Amino acid sequence: MKMLLQAPLVFLRLFYQSVYLAMGQIWANKTRSILTTIGIVIGVASVTAVIAALTGLKAKILTQVETLGSNTIFISPRRPDTGPMQHANFWSIRFLPEHFDGLLDHCPSVKRFGRQTWIGGKTVSHRERSVENVTVRGIEPDCHKIESRPVTDGRPLSVIDEIQTRQVCLIDPKLRNELHLDRDCIGQTILIGHNTFYIVGVVEPRPESVFGGGDQDRSEVFVPFKTSFKLQRYLYIGVLAESKSAEVSDDAQAELRFFLRRTRNIKPGEPDTFEVMSLQNILDIFNKIAIIVTMVAGGIVGISLLVGGVGIMNIMLVSVSERTREIGLRKAVGAKKTAIMTQFLIEAVVLCFFGGLVGVGFGQLLTMGIANIPKVEMDMAYIPLWAIGLSFGFSGTVGIFFGMFPAIKAARLDPIEALRHE
Repeated sequence: MKMLLQAPLVFLRLFYQSVYLAMGQIWANKTRSILTTIGIVIGVASVTAVIAALTGLKAKILTQVETLGSNTIFISPRRPDTGPMQHANFWSIRFLPEHFDGLLDHCPSVKRFGRQTWIGGKTVSHRERSVENVTVRGIEPDCHKIESRPVTDGRPLSVIDEIQTRQVCLIDPKLRNELHLDRDCIGQTILIGHNTFYIVGVVEPRPESVFGGGDQDRSEVFVPFKTSFKLQRYLYIGVLAESKSAEVSDDAQAELRFFLRRTRNIKPGEPDTFEVMSLQNILDIFNKIAIIVTMVAGGIVGISLLVGGVGIMNIMLVSVSERTREIGLRKAVGAKKTAIMTQFLIEAVVLCFFGGLVGVGFGQLLTMGIANIPKVEMDMAYIPLWAIGLSFGFSGTVGIFFGMFPAIKAARLDPIEALRHE
């Protein structure tokens, strides 16, 4: 019983002595140790930076999902990869407003929907001031409810505005400031191109989005959906829809597909000429992409760790050669093979852990650099604790795998021959 109780203490003492000796060897050969661990440093820094970027991007996407709601559904025209419409031009597959007439009557899982159009690059002016490259969106009243972008001043666009195709608009605070409009600008007029519009409300600024296109920095104007056709005759039409709950989102998407196939006269067996996608679908696609990117990064890391492991094995063999007399002396005074092997194995692991620690440090610097790159939406990038644990786990595994051969070689040295070594 006494021996069983003393065994852990003996092991801990041996472990402490081995780590102490290992740190002494690393400190005595600082330059050699740093050069040896470069492969491991590069590998760990690379994988931690990639994981941090993916983690931050996922957090950003989840924030957007929470903002828009997981039951938000995007509907847009899309050219199929096969079938008779495979090479059709855009105007053959575009949505028409009448394609969505009666949608709510035939899609019981859909709570609301809104058609919308986009007119990019318009010049908006007020008196002597003008702003170029403004995004004009024609929307139906439910669009902002689905997007969770309330009107902060004035009123939202109404069904009456839509029916009567009134020339009224909502603007965002950025455009209000750029045109030097009054703080309370309700009732003032602006020119969109050569058309006069009355401002009826100011909409909440657009949140930063990982789903946005190249117009993220543009000012925005919102006009009634039907009114937008006064500004431009042929427009791209998309639709935002919202299912009654996240649980019936899949049912809502299936109902929308069935409804649109009928209204667009798509024959059985022919592929869809549109796309119905929820935020959950986008999240699933991102997860698949993240897995692929992580696997590619893992391949790069594997090569770096292989190079680093060969370097560790080389330096440990050199260390065994340099310390042959020391090994012979320790064996002569009674050191067992396991003690010698444990010492050199722990030395290899400590060297790898040192490389892993430096690699995590460089990975954190890379992460901070990524998070501060403007306009790439990576401000939420961070290294999760499991990634740090994984990095040290890989480093330790490399140390054990590539340090085993030098450790066994040291343990098998003949003490008499070792003492004769010059």
